[in-house]
Amino acid sequence: MGEILRVDHAGEYAAVLIYRAQRAVFEGRRGHEAVTADMAEMERQEQVHLDRFNALLNARQVRPTAMTPVWRLAASALGAGTALMGEKAAHACTEAVESVIGDHYADQVAELAESDPDLAAELERFRLEELEHHDHAVAHGSREAPAYRLLSTVIKAGCKAAIKISEKV
Repeated sequence: MGEILRVDHAGEYAAVLIYRAQRAVFEGRRGHEAVTADMAEMERQEQVHLDRFNALLNARQVRPTAMTPVWRLAASALGAGTALMGEKAAHACTEAVESVIGDHYADQVAELAESDPDLAAELERFRLEELEHHDHAVAHGSREAPAYRLLSTVIKAGCKAAIKISEKV
């Protein structure tokens, strides 16, 4: 159980920082009001998830990953970097991250269905919200981003590596 909570906490922490960094790049720039509002809303939803995992870590006495300082830098850089590439690249980042997270949550829901059905139900709700972000990104041109395939592949690989590392460290 500790691994599940630790990695999910790390993922939600990173998601908040990615959206925060993207929003910071777009904020105040003429013509980017809609994407700024989108990023703020997704950041708010991710913060709700993060707050829940903070509570679960405390209640179940699970330590967060020791990689938190590294993930803080990586997530902020990923968010700012993709936003600086433009709206479509920021959406490509969202699509890639949420694709990996959606699959990850689905695996966890299946694993916990019998042993902890309440947590499984909560993770399923979070998974569906992550998939809404994914679908929003696709609808807003994620696949039209410069070097989309490369960008998506690199981001997905980074997310998968971060999951494996955060489970253990």
